[in-house]
Amino acid sequence: MILSAFEYLLITIAAIFVIVNPLTTAFVFMSLLPRASDARRKETAKRAALVSTGIFLTFALLGGVIFQLFGITIEAFRIAGGIILFGIAMGMIRKGRDEGEEVAEDGPEAAKAGPAQDVSIIPLAIPFISGPGSIATVMILTSEAPSIWHVGLVFLAILITTGTTYYAMIHSKVLVRFLGETGKDIVTKLFGLILSVIAVQFVINGVNDVYRKLPQRDIPAIITDEGRESPEQPATDAETGYEQTP
Repeated sequence: MILSAFEYLLITIAAIFVIVNPLTTAFVFMSLLPRASDARRKETAKRAALVSTGIFLTFALLGGVIFQLFGITIEAFRIAGGIILFGIAMGMIRKGRDEGEEVAEDGPEAAKAGPAQDVSIIPLAIPFISGPGSIATVMILTSEAPSIWHVGLVFLAILITTGTTYYAMIHSKVLVRFLGETGKDIVTKLFGLILSVIAVQFVINGVNDVYRKLPQRDIPAIITDEGRESPEQPATDAETGYEQTP
């Protein structure tokens, strides 16, 4: 019993861990806050981890109910997340934030910034850590858990994954220390490009899932002389009894 529970925990951690990918999140975190102070980084990483953990636990328990209540599909959630990520990626590539805005992040105005201006909420917590794929994975693992104890293991796997992501973001400053100013700019643009590709893939996957769920129209078929079915062809003049005019 203990062995099977441990195996289930490992499988659950692997499933969530691979999709969340704390290492990639750490690189994006570094690109979003290349010049922020240690206190600012720690506060942002902590908030992102807490918010994403809350989202995971909420959808693990009430995900199906929430989607049905508001008429939301996972496909729509995936497309919306891709659009949000793409807009942020374009800002990283163009380096829309100037030096003054970077410094302001560490000043008193940072404490007054609302959730909409906080990168810990968007894009770190939503949709990068707790994105459509990871939310869907958590919902599936919870719904398929054979007992309440296995549901608890899913919750434990969520805490382990988000905790690992937090420490990965905190220690991303080690990379910043060795990159220098030019390296920071290069990495910011590079990961902006990668993030834009991920965003486009989110949208493609969402649109593809929507297309697969559309009702498919059957093409009428006729039986040929060889007994094989082929798409229906328009009738010829010989079949209709009309003669062709010269």
